[in-house]
Amino acid sequence: MQRRTFLAGATATLALALGGSPALAAKVSLDDVLHDPAAPEGGNLKGDLTIVAFSDYNCPFCKKAEPDLARAVRDDGNIRLVYKDWPILTQASVYGARMALAAHYQGAYERAHHALMSIDRRGVSQDDMEKALAAAGVDMTRLAADLEANKKDITALLARNMDQADALGLQGTPTYLIGPLLASTLDYDGFRAAIAEARRS
Repeated sequence: MQRRTFLAGATATLALALGGSPALAAKVSLDDVLHDPAAPEGGNLKGDLTIVAFSDYNCPFCKKAEPDLARAVRDDGNIRLVYKDWPILTQASVYGARMALAAHYQGAYERAHHALMSIDRRGVSQDDMEKALAAAGVDMTRLAADLEANKKDITALLARNMDQADALGLQGTPTYLIGPLLASTLDYDGFRAAIAEARRS
């Protein structure tokens, strides 16, 4: 595990716990990070441990870690996974995040997310993303309509994700909040170890 730190406590102010922005900490709580009603979720929604995953669809480290995260969540069976689209690398990253979040309105966020993460090359374009989503069975006509109809809500969610990442003092993608632990790039064994450590904390 390359980086692992502890939150000061479940109710601690984020900036004090992790050195993020004091101004943002005044308006961003840990509960905001864990329980944004608009944030897509996966795994066991009633699980005893929550993992929050901040990622970007043009991040090679996110792509490498994604199958191991999905496997760890699946094998454990008692983890609630919260997705935080944090498109910080390219304009195409923003486009991909908007498309994935629009797919959420047709119940296809995870399908879209995994399809975008599965594009195995750097510098993924908007066209690459559209092709991957269509190939994964996302209804592209409905996606376009939902993207337009929910533009303000999607923009607001991405802005909240950005504020939360800033309040946490995050430096880049991927970053995972695993219970009280904050970790960066992990493999399957790293996820399993962090999950076990989080449950002991």
